[in-house]
Amino acid sequence: MYIKRNLKDFFLKCSSQFPVMLVTGARQVGKTTFLQHIKDKSRNYISLDSLKNQALAKSDPELFLQRFKPPLLIDEIQYAPELLPYIKIMVDSEQKPGMFWLTGSQQFQMMSGVTESLAGRVGIVNLMGLSNRELDGKSTFPFLPTLDFSSDKSSLDLSGLYRRIWHGAFPMLNSHPEIDRNFFYESYISTYLERDVRELSQVGDMQRFFRFLRAAAARTGQLLNYSDLARDADISVPTAKNWLSILLSSGLTYLLEPYYSNRTKRLTQTPKLYFLDTGLCTYLTDWFTPESLEAGAMSGAIFETWCFVELLKSYRHSGQRAPFFFYRDFDQVEIDLIIEYNGTLYPVEFKKSANPGSDAAKNFKILERLNQPVGTGAIICMSSIVMPLTRSCQLIPAAVL
Repeated sequence: MYIKRNLKDFFLKCSSQFPVMLVTGARQVGKTTFLQHIKDKSRNYISLDSLKNQALAKSDPELFLQRFKPPLLIDEIQYAPELLPYIKIMVDSEQKPGMFWLTGSQQFQMMSGVTESLAGRVGIVNLMGLSNRELDGKSTFPFLPTLDFSSDKSSLDLSGLYRRIWHGAFPMLNSHPEIDRNFFYESYISTYLERDVRELSQVGDMQRFFRFLRAAAARTGQLLNYSDLARDADISVPTAKNWLSILLSSGLTYLLEPYYSNRTKRLTQTPKLYFLDTGLCTYLTDWFTPESLEAGAMSGAIFETWCFVELLKSYRHSGQRAPFFFYRDFDQVEIDLIIEYNGTLYPVEFKKSANPGSDAAKNFKILERLNQPVGTGAIICMSSIVMPLTRSCQLIPAAVL
């Protein structure tokens, strides 16, 4: 069963303007399936996962493009970056929109090759796992606290939401309910370690890298501390930095930067670390059931992670960059998320509570010191309905994100 992706309309619009479109994202988020479902019959498909196709593309890229002509969907372009200069020559010669659709993991080497060879010719979009709204068959729009969620309904209660959080957002798991969740993640990690990690870096000790991966998952929603990560994985701090760059490049993690203004010097400059799939995160941290997760020590951090990632998807799947930051000063005043949109700051807190009090928004007032417009805030929580909390803040149920 195919689950419709909300990136479709934006992608097709861009494909009518750019000769090349590239879909990036982590493994198994559905890049290939997405493009195969929206392409018409005239577009050919070729995968560079095939060693035969890959060998031809690398050894004789000109012949490859003579054999497989546009409009063409090339899967896993990172395996043959030699094609990129020849794609450039072809699109410059024919100057037609939508000639090439490409997929690729978001690796540094691949992205630098694309931007160097196809600058001004390629539209790049990022696909993540299925969003909560996609799973519910609803359209996506970039989240702001000012949006009207009052008509949105969800059947998810506390246990249902945590089952979705625990299960994760990979399309294969959600479109094929017969697949064993634990076996899927075990296989995913094995494939990830054997393919992406070995390709991205000279990691000699895979067991130690796996310990690092688990240590990073245990710190989702926390300030990034390389020393702690290095200690737990028994590696050096420079190695921890290098290995985290692998997680970032392969689309498994995200660093949320602190909000910083030149008008204030009292903000931390350390980013927060988020895992981009809560199912993978909970598998790595040994939460074997959604019930144990909901009652466990990581319940709040995982809830925050899931909410944050849903908001991130709302922007990326609408084709927009997410203008996200967090606030934390040296007095330990924190705001989970700040959305800076059109020059206005919109504060957001994530609370695993069905009925947060007005003190949940007390830190929002600190933003008034920044001499920048402050908009309506939001407390994303377990409330069953949208309702006002204060004059400038509303409660929004996490289930409707």
